[in-house]
Amino acid sequence: MKKAIVLSSGGVDSTVCVAMAVAKFGAENVVTTSIFYGQKHRKELDSAKAVADFYNLPHYELDISTILQYSNCSLLANSSQEISHKSYAEQISEQAATAPANSAAANGKVSTYVPFRNGLMLSACASLAQSIFENDDVTLYLGAHGDDAAGNAYADCSSEFVETISKAISIGTYNQVKVFAPFAGMTKADVVREGLNLKAPLELTWSCYEGGDKPCGTCGTCIDRAAAFAANNAKDPAL
Repeated sequence: MKKAIVLSSGGVDSTVCVAMAVAKFGAENVVTTSIFYGQKHRKELDSAKAVADFYNLPHYELDISTILQYSNCSLLANSSQEISHKSYAEQISEQAATAPANSAAANGKVSTYVPFRNGLMLSACASLAQSIFENDDVTLYLGAHGDDAAGNAYADCSSEFVETISKAISIGTYNQVKVFAPFAGMTKADVVREGLNLKAPLELTWSCYEGGDKPCGTCGTCIDRAAAFAANNAKDPAL
């Protein structure tokens, strides 16, 4: 049997991945998983569960927060840093001008990069896949897209990273599990267009790095999201 596990953050990209997986494999062969990594709020986790419920999919929530408790990334609850309210391009430009040469910040890393998060999450999902679908071929969907990797803002969203870790996971699971990032090389606007075409439940999604009742509209991901919907001449249904 062929199965799919979608790494679901509750945001636009992963929700469109859910819609794609259901369309390809059938809802009976798809599960979603979200990851608690110590983030400042549960809005994205709640959205991931709501998306799974929309499609009547089994949903798993995994916890890798003990690994990341030592990080000072601004997204984490124990961080001393405030979340930046600037576009990724602005952040990269400012950091490149002030960071030590050859440091990660000088090479594009933004303050909302969580150390090797995608590597940790994909590894956890590969283990989950082998546990619940022991004898099946499983595709792990990852919603990383080209805008995430632009300027090296998130190194673990790059095509090179996805290709390399997919190979490692395949080897380590006897070629039963592979990673599929359908939006690598595509823009956020492309992802939104695909989601609108698939009638994905984008009204259930949450992208903002801040918690609260409404998106802040000014953090990096809010800015990207607004631009993507505007590029499609579409109103964001989550607003």
